[in-house]
Amino acid sequence: MDEFNFNLSDNEDEEDQAPSHRFHTNREAIIFLIDASKPMFEKKDDESPFETCLKCAKSVMQNKIIQNDKDLIGIVLFATEKSTNEVDFKHIYMLQGLDQPGAEKILELEKLIDSLDTEESKYGHSNDYLLSDALWTCLNMFSQCKVKLQNKKILLFTNNDNPHSDDEQHKKQALSRVDDLKQNNIELVLMHINKPQHQFDVRLFYKSILNDEESSELPDPSERFEELLTRVRIKSHTKRMLQQVPFVISPDLSMAVGVYNLSQACHKPAPIKLYKKTNEEVKTVCKTFLKENGELLSTQDMKKCVEIANTKVCFEMDEIVTMKTFDNPGLYLIGFKKKSLIKPYFHIRPAQFIYPDEKTAPGSTTLFVALLKKCTDLSMVIICRYIPRKNTPPKFVALWPQEEEMDENKVQLTPPGFHIIFLPYADDFRKVNFEEDALRATAAQVDKAKELVKKLQFQFNSDSFENPQLQQYYNNVEAMALARDCPEEISDFTQPDEEKIEKRAGKLIKEFKELVQMDKRSTTAANKKKNAPNAVGGGKTSKHDDELDVEKEARNGKLNRLTVPILKECIKKLNIKSTGTKKAELIEAINEHFGI
Repeated sequence: MDEFNFNLSDNEDEEDQAPSHRFHTNREAIIFLIDASKPMFEKKDDESPFETCLKCAKSVMQNKIIQNDKDLIGIVLFATEKSTNEVDFKHIYMLQGLDQPGAEKILELEKLIDSLDTEESKYGHSNDYLLSDALWTCLNMFSQCKVKLQNKKILLFTNNDNPHSDDEQHKKQALSRVDDLKQNNIELVLMHINKPQHQFDVRLFYKSILNDEESSELPDPSERFEELLTRVRIKSHTKRMLQQVPFVISPDLSMAVGVYNLSQACHKPAPIKLYKKTNEEVKTVCKTFLKENGELLSTQDMKKCVEIANTKVCFEMDEIVTMKTFDNPGLYLIGFKKKSLIKPYFHIRPAQFIYPDEKTAPGSTTLFVALLKKCTDLSMVIICRYIPRKNTPPKFVALWPQEEEMDENKVQLTPPGFHIIFLPYADDFRKVNFEEDALRATAAQVDKAKELVKKLQFQFNSDSFENPQLQQYYNNVEAMALARDCPEEISDFTQPDEEKIEKRAGKLIKEFKELVQMDKRSTTAANKKKNAPNAVGGGKTSKHDDELDVEKEARNGKLNRLTVPILKECIKKLNIKSTGTKKAELIEAINEHFGI
């Protein structure tokens, strides 16, 4: 479960925003530490590993500008002939200092990537470098950063699995530098790449500089750009905790868990208003004035009220806070239920996710894993009372267990933990009445539909579909920022592949269409005959006209069950004078008619 080890930070979701008590900023810094030795320039499929690493750095920069442009990114090359760094180490070249990503840095990387086609490397190669010097350079860049950082990471790209094979002293120096990184809360992540005809062996060197848990769970070495880029994005993305809450199993037994959003709607950034003469950002200020005399009011001058029966009931702010407080924040165990009892229509909002917080309460991980494994084995969900924060109403939730999944390269696909499924209250359910004589499909139509469904099955994953509107927007912004002639064309993967559908199921679709249209024609003719006016000249009659006892329903308090059209029909039949159109007004008119 080490892969999903989150760090606490402020919430990005406006609805669930809670201030963090551990950090004052959510900015992070990433340094790309790239091996520039000769083997990194050996091309495979017309692209060298060094070029792949630069493309990954460029892609992360572009994403950071969109996601969080306040983050810092730097690029350091090692095993070069030339040397440029603030510590004057040999064979270490600081390509880009630790700074916010921008158009100039991206264009610089693009120019370097394009130059690799004509020249191998303008920085040269050397095997006399020290990995400890490269790590010390990164540590020095972090220490000289004047910005307070929440997360600090070094992504180490190399295809050399044993850089100091003949010098134990250099290995010890590298180990010492790794200890320095840990003491300064800097995470070192290995992005290892396979050489042609050679499998990267982490046991030769890097297992000793990485902690045992991480080295034992390392994914297989990358071979393709897409695979490496996916891993870089996973590692460079900061997982932010919404809040940390206690999970109370009994009065004497509880653990600490962190709450996260695994999915969240992504929107275009809000437009910023500028003063047209100077292009300076304008500030919006809201003020409240008294209606009678225009007096400016402060927050202390105002109260909140609720109007009941034309009377305003006012509340002080401390009274409102007291009314909103139900209990301390946390998850409170109610019991266990089978998974089958959680229906799809219970979905009233996106689910959240919980994972143990070992730092807050040691031992939470052990208890959490035991509970997760047992719920998974028994196909059970946990029903809890959930209060996210102070002054928020309680919610009933179901904790749905999820096991950890890895792909064939040992890269985590889904993390282990519980999904928080928000359950509706009785007030949230809506009863929908369907006609008893609704149209039913014939056996032939059902069989043909089954064939059609089987033919058009495909592997679906939401991660494969990007929002075309957002992609178009950011491509246009990027093109303007980088002074491109025109934006890159986007691929709208939400568009159905009509050619493929026609090839796989074109014949079935036609057959199914003919069956449905034929049945539709016969049903339409039958309905016309059924709804034809009778000899007296009237249309079809409602069963409520003949069977409904309005007075009985009113005295039993069951008028609420009737629809507005039926209530209007009853009022018309009873000759009740009413100008109301809402359901409550119609019921009130009927009750007054019968003296109820």
